[in-house]
Amino acid sequence: MSRRKTERQLNLVICLLSTRRHLTAQEIRTTVQGYAEAETESAFKRMFERDKRELRDSGIPIQVGTGDAFSGEEGYRISRSDYELAEIELLPDEAVVLGLAARAWRHASLGEAAANALFKLRSAGVPVDAEAAPGLTPAMRTDEPAFGPVWQAVRDRRPVAFDYRKPGRSRAERREVEPWGIVNQRGHWYLVGHDRLREARRVFRLGRIQGQVTVVRTGPEIRVPEGVDLRSVVSQQQAEPEHAATVRVLTDSAHALRRSALRVVPGEREGTEQVWDTLTLPYTDIAELVGRVAAQGARAEVVEPERARAAVVEHLEGVVRAPVDEAAPVGSPEEDDAPGRGPRSADQLRRLLMLVPYALGRDVRVPEVARHFGLSEKQVVSDLSLLWMCGLPGYTPGDLIDVDLDAAKETGEIIIGNADTLAQPLRLTADEAASLVVGLSLLEALPRAQGVEDGALERVGEKLRGAAGTAVEALADAVQVRVEMDDQVARTHRRCSQALETGQRLHLRYLSGYLDQVTERDVDPMGLVVQDGKPFLEGYCHLREDVRLFRLDRVLELTVLPYEAQVPEGVGRRDLSEGVFQRSERDALITLDLAPSARWVTEDYVCESVTELADGGVRATLRTPAPAWVARLVLSLGPKGRVVSPASLAQEVRAEAERALKRYGAGQTSSELVETNSTHG
Repeated sequence: MSRRKTERQLNLVICLLSTRRHLTAQEIRTTVQGYAEAETESAFKRMFERDKRELRDSGIPIQVGTGDAFSGEEGYRISRSDYELAEIELLPDEAVVLGLAARAWRHASLGEAAANALFKLRSAGVPVDAEAAPGLTPAMRTDEPAFGPVWQAVRDRRPVAFDYRKPGRSRAERREVEPWGIVNQRGHWYLVGHDRLREARRVFRLGRIQGQVTVVRTGPEIRVPEGVDLRSVVSQQQAEPEHAATVRVLTDSAHALRRSALRVVPGEREGTEQVWDTLTLPYTDIAELVGRVAAQGARAEVVEPERARAAVVEHLEGVVRAPVDEAAPVGSPEEDDAPGRGPRSADQLRRLLMLVPYALGRDVRVPEVARHFGLSEKQVVSDLSLLWMCGLPGYTPGDLIDVDLDAAKETGEIIIGNADTLAQPLRLTADEAASLVVGLSLLEALPRAQGVEDGALERVGEKLRGAAGTAVEALADAVQVRVEMDDQVARTHRRCSQALETGQRLHLRYLSGYLDQVTERDVDPMGLVVQDGKPFLEGYCHLREDVRLFRLDRVLELTVLPYEAQVPEGVGRRDLSEGVFQRSERDALITLDLAPSARWVTEDYVCESVTELADGGVRATLRTPAPAWVARLVLSLGPKGRVVSPASLAQEVRAEAERALKRYGAGQTSSELVETNSTHG
């Protein structure tokens, strides 16, 4: 936005706030500094209409009424009761909760909205601290490019249109949807709504939306059916296990299968070289069971049903048949043609409308403002110099806002005067208020956090909704967050929180998802993290001699030790701006070819690149510190995926599949399978 445009719009806000009656467009043209540059009537109308639209988009409520009683011409003003932030008083524990709720969006697309909400609340004297309760780090992620426009559509109750690729399909299909709300479950965002083309309720995972989301701005607003339970609609997409299989697994292995087993019968421990335990394993369908068992290679074997046993053999033979030579490069990585955040109008204006009430009567410094808005100190001084040129109509020295630019440049102190018109902070926008309310719903899904008193969540939620209005309440209710936490994980979470409060060391029996190994760890707790719908313990691990994150659902046993936690000096918490699972240049680089039905791998795991293949599949490249984990993944995919590179890993996958086949008495070698396949071809 140009400097002159910001100055003109700020002068317009001050003028419309200070008038007691509605001003006609012509009165505004002759009164407000900046409109004189419009040389023609049509140029002024275009400029004024654009300014009104952008101010309203920024949450500034411009009223329309009768400006001229004789002609009936429309006039405009800003009602202070609609403009100013409603009074809200928070107790200390409520202020802690609100700071935590804002922190949930710190590394997500609504992070700016949440931070600005806190800034406005502090401007109104509400003692909110974004760094309160440092032991808990709630985190929402919105990596899906479709999140922004879908959020806007839910907020504005507008239909959307997009291309959607269902699992297993090689091509995307067009959808036109009336959005009812969005739900975060298992770390993924889902859109719930009415599909106009199918004339039915549907659920769409945002990560499967291809290309641009179009928000339909014409026509009536959509209506959300009364009583719809968004969480239940999404949960219904997950089928409950209806069958049980008998599976043998080697002792001290296949821990993922063991944890989901209904029953574990230990094998005979004496007189045998290998000990096999017998599991009763629930499953929904044969294909799902086959993938889970095949991932364990020769360490697991289906005993019954016979149909599942035969399916595992066919699955593993598909792995053996896959070529192990590195394929030639294909095309170029898939371009993300979803739109990024477009030009954000009125950023500077919003900053100034927040800064003035914040600085009045407070000791505010340039560096503090620069940190909050992500600006350089030079940019903050530039903002202040613009503010110095604005004020009430007349624009004489007595009408203009008084800014001490010398103090700002020399000592960093921000001194503002003669700005009574802007002394009260602007009300929260829908995005700002909803970001806090949704952050509160994330906290509600957790056991009581360190520093958060019982009842604080409910009290602050009621106060925030009351101050924000009914429109914001409707938006907040349309955005639901779920945390995957059963009773055992909740107990583990509470015990970790207590150890944080008392400063005690923990001993964990921990299952590594990468290595399929159970290790014993002594951990000095540093904090609790909730991200992607899952809770983690962050602490200094004495086994690895480094800071580690432990998923609480993989903590098999937890003991609070009678020792004081002693994190080594200079060791700090991890930067989670890139997420919990962070890649390193030291990690192995692995390339996979995935069939259309295995594209979900690119949705569930962070990939370096994704390239479209002619058959509707993709070639995906990812980094991992544990190639053995990728080997298990490829074994679970069977003929739907293969390792392209490195060839050594592809050979390991094939060799493990051959060893597993021998368990089933299907011990053909890879060369025999290839020869048989070519003979029947």
